[in-house]
Amino acid sequence: MKFINEANWDRIIRVILGVLLLYLGWGGVVTGGLGVFFKWIGFLPLVTGLVGFCPLYALLKFRTNRA
Repeated sequence: MKFINEANWDRIIRVILGVLLLYLGWGGVVTGGLGVFFKWIGFLPLVTGLVGFCPLYALLKFRTNRA
């Protein structure tokens, strides 16, 4: 697809990172302000990894896939 600017390895890393951050925040492993930060910031890599589009990559005209 034309709007995908992430390679498969990049997407896998983002999904794993997002799930890890969400687990740390929502699972109660990390509490306090950092836990709240992990709860909300974990959605960003998860969603961008699932969709395959990173707005920051688009802004910087950067791609990790070879399309």
